[in-house]
Amino acid sequence: MKTLSATLTTTLATFAILSLGLASGVSLPAAQAQDAPALDDENSRIAYAIGMNVAMNLQSQGLLEELDAELFLAGINDSLNGDAALDTEEMFAALEAFQQRQQAAMEEQMEANRISADENLAAGEEFLRENGVRDEVVTLDSGLQYEILVEGPGGPSPSAADGVLAHYHGTLIDGTVFDSSVDRGEPAQFMLSQVISGWTEALQLMSVGDQWRLFIPSEMAYGESSPSPSIPPNSVLIFDVELLEIVQ
Repeated sequence: MKTLSATLTTTLATFAILSLGLASGVSLPAAQAQDAPALDDENSRIAYAIGMNVAMNLQSQGLLEELDAELFLAGINDSLNGDAALDTEEMFAALEAFQQRQQAAMEEQMEANRISADENLAAGEEFLRENGVRDEVVTLDSGLQYEILVEGPGGPSPSAADGVLAHYHGTLIDGTVFDSSVDRGEPAQFMLSQVISGWTEALQLMSVGDQWRLFIPSEMAYGESSPSPSIPPNSVLIFDVELLEIVQ
């Protein structure tokens, strides 16, 4: 038997689960797909929930973006009714074509990400060079830069083992906001040992009441491994940080 990628194998296994959930007489004809379902017993709710779960998983992976949803539903229904329009050989041939298409799209996206990462790295380095010549900016040996916006009354600074309560407003070098406790109206509490190294170093230099603007090189932030689409790979991150409290 021909082999498929892990993604498609998982997808086919999910279809098998769907078939089990619908085997007790629940059907999904395309013509009735938009009718309000009668979910008046446990079996019907289970079957419907499995269908929802399959659809949500496929949508989250982008596997149905360019495919006909009605034909997708027809394939499930026809298979359950023993009246599939494709034989097994034809099914695997179609799935292999789909796998190749997905692989090509993934490789194209990886190349685009690599180009973007290189461009972001160069732009970030140029930004930090220009930013570092400003009189109000301090550049540390690590490459981290900071600017004191408000100097607090003084006092102890947190250690790397401490937790802190802080407000922050994070942007990219073009001003795009990617995260902000200020906008949410609620400060964040976290351990300094569990955040990016730029934060860990900077906040140990701050005292409660201080407000600093941090300019964090990509290697002290997330580097190429962005945790969110809102933070492109190799991005310099800018944070306005107010240290509110040391939590020990």
